[in-house]
Amino acid sequence: MKNDMSRRFYARVIANIFYSAGVACLVEIFLVTNLSMITGYLRESGRGEAFLNFIERGTAAAVICVLLGICIFAVIFLLLQRRSLEYIQKIYEAMEKISQGDLNTEVEIVGDDEFSGMAACLNQMTQDIRRLMDKERESERSKNELITNVAHDLRTPLTSIIGYLELLSKGAELPPEMEKKYIDIAYTKAKRLEKLIEDLFGFTKLNYGKISMKISKVDIIKLLSQLLEEFYPSFAEKDLVYELRSNVPAKVITADGNLLARLFDNLINNAIKYGAEGKRILVDVEADDTLVTVSVTNYGYVIPENELPFLFQKFYRVERSRSSATGGTGLGLAIAKNIVDMHGGDIQVASDLNGTVFTVRLKVDFDINKENFGEIG
Repeated sequence: MKNDMSRRFYARVIANIFYSAGVACLVEIFLVTNLSMITGYLRESGRGEAFLNFIERGTAAAVICVLLGICIFAVIFLLLQRRSLEYIQKIYEAMEKISQGDLNTEVEIVGDDEFSGMAACLNQMTQDIRRLMDKERESERSKNELITNVAHDLRTPLTSIIGYLELLSKGAELPPEMEKKYIDIAYTKAKRLEKLIEDLFGFTKLNYGKISMKISKVDIIKLLSQLLEEFYPSFAEKDLVYELRSNVPAKVITADGNLLARLFDNLINNAIKYGAEGKRILVDVEADDTLVTVSVTNYGYVIPENELPFLFQKFYRVERSRSSATGGTGLGLAIAKNIVDMHGGDIQVASDLNGTVFTVRLKVDFDINKENFGEIG
């Protein structure tokens, strides 16, 4: 395409040269053919003796004619190239504004030559710079938000731990059952703190590409079955029953088994925490030759529709007080989405009176070398 633009530009310049030269030649021919008539008139009238003497010097007259022809050619060529020169001036002015920090400057795309290509590249450059600056601002905002949320979420359980341990360390005479209660509370808060730090490190590594994927063959039906068995104590504690349904007895896909385990661990854990009221968890698998769809459904709290688009954002919680009571860190679903993105898949959520469903779609044959990822986050 660039070569075509160059050819068109050079063709137009050459055409203008020939056109200017043609006009200059016509003017010269007209002057030469009419010169004898002019000189005859001057002789008869007795006027222009100095001019006649100059004309009689053939060399000087020829030089004048050549210079006149060059002037005519230059004027016509400049007139023909005026639009291009004005366009170059506009591009220069736009570049000057951009260099001064005005990134909203755009050059109108006129024609289809190298100058219009230059203007298009300039516009694209300013758009890219704007996007980078917006991304940088968003990154700074996210960093500040991350620090604020981490500080708050670390401080809350840490304050409780310090408070209860301080009571115990003062040596005050407390009933044994009260001491055990304080120790149990401190232990629970410490475990929550450990979970938050673990999720935070995991999210940071995933978000900034610090984890390298180890691709292998994974039987996703077997993986889900093992995870559900591992969660049996949690199901029993919440008085929940679970069911694993699949349209195939086994399905081997290409993926990172450890990351998939973490993905579905977060989704099942989320379903247990917020679906206890529904008394049932359903994991459904639909697989074909190219795609595997896994749905994790709980029948507990219905998430408001206006909050669904924000669920995969870091630290977002539906009803913060409710999430705090269940021990949620606000990072589990963000981690899940990052893992799905790393596998080139898709995750969605829907919630109504028929249940809250998290649906994950993964490719059967995933090739990390063929995936084109943007920044994950």
